[in-house]
Amino acid sequence: MCVNSECLGCNLANKNAQVNVVYENDFVCCILDHDPFNEGHVMILPKEHVEDMDELDADTANAIIQASRLISRAIKALYKPDGITICQNGGIFSELNHFHMHVVPRYRDQSFAAFYLDDDLNNEAIKYNLKETQTELLRHIRGIK
Repeated sequence: MCVNSECLGCNLANKNAQVNVVYENDFVCCILDHDPFNEGHVMILPKEHVEDMDELDADTANAIIQASRLISRAIKALYKPDGITICQNGGIFSELNHFHMHVVPRYRDQSFAAFYLDDDLNNEAIKYNLKETQTELLRHIRGIK
């Protein structure tokens, strides 16, 4: 496995930094976003260093899609969102320089434009509850599998 020790994404995906893991397998690690848009906002990161979608091998790409399906089901059961946005930013738009996919619960009348702005989100209460959110998602994910 090719891991770049200087890459923040590699360190997050391989738990060399403090993270709130909600699911992992041999290929991916799924963690709560440290600056969540909404409660239950998860990032899926490959454990191997990959920067862009077109660099993913078939097994890792499949693991990412399967993880997004599993996490989406848990988010729907727990938070009853009006929808879920799954997105990935590559190239200069990736703040990690490591492939990652966001799974974000969304609610009616909520502008998603704030997700892409550099402005601070009004999410202090959600950040404060990351451990509780992790526990809830872990329990639901285990129940789905």
